[in-house]
Amino acid sequence: MPIAVALGGGAALGWAHIGVLQALRKNGIAVQAAAGTSIGALAAVCFAAGELETLERIARSTTWLRALSYLDLHFRPGAMLGGRGILRRLELHLGRLQFQDLWIPSAAVACDLVSGKPVIIDRGAVSPAIMASIAIPGLFRPVQSDGRFLVDGGVVMPVPVAAARKIAGGLPVVSVNLQGDYHGRAVATAIRNDPTRAHPSLAVARASTMLLMAELARASLELDPPDLALTLPVGHVDIHDFTRADELIAIGRRSVEAEIDEIRALAERAPCAKATR
Repeated sequence: MPIAVALGGGAALGWAHIGVLQALRKNGIAVQAAAGTSIGALAAVCFAAGELETLERIARSTTWLRALSYLDLHFRPGAMLGGRGILRRLELHLGRLQFQDLWIPSAAVACDLVSGKPVIIDRGAVSPAIMASIAIPGLFRPVQSDGRFLVDGGVVMPVPVAAARKIAGGLPVVSVNLQGDYHGRAVATAIRNDPTRAHPSLAVARASTMLLMAELARASLELDPPDLALTLPVGHVDIHDFTRADELIAIGRRSVEAEIDEIRALAERAPCAKATR
């Protein structure tokens, strides 16, 4: 029962992708192509490389201090974070892997700030592609490649359905949206519960940013709808809190289990197709 997956961006919320992929595998759903944006790109490539369990171990063992060591705080021009710790981890576990070496077709989505268009990377070295896909503007330095100025793909394609279709070879696409639970966000709940109060400027700005991200994801999915869309209830978890992997992985698993009949029916109806690199 083959499908392709489109794993959305969402920083720390991306640990939920691990649970999604594990639950699909447990239920006999063969993920034969995986595309991802930002943290979704990391999950997609690790799955395609047979390293999902490694990613799970990293996720479950991440503390605040370890997360800070990965981020490499430095406040240099163009970026607040160096990300050298992340790159070392990628090279340790993925080495010099090329996309062509992966067990199944996979792709990472970045955005070219010069052209303003999404860049679907499914060829060449894996590690720099992931670094480009997670390069949040202003936090991480953009990755320069072939004259392009690449940043986090969530700027233009927060849920990479188009990328999944590009490599899926006609397989049905199941998307995983980490940004859709705006009403579950703590800052949004606080404002909703007491709209007349003078809320702090930072809280208002954060709520507005979360709403913008949720609406961008919704609009992206409307323009390029998947065959089945999963919106995970992860809004109550702070997008920067990488220490809650246990909870997020469990949410990912439960979300798949809740829709497994529809996913299975979708996969069974799928025509014979072969994912393409």
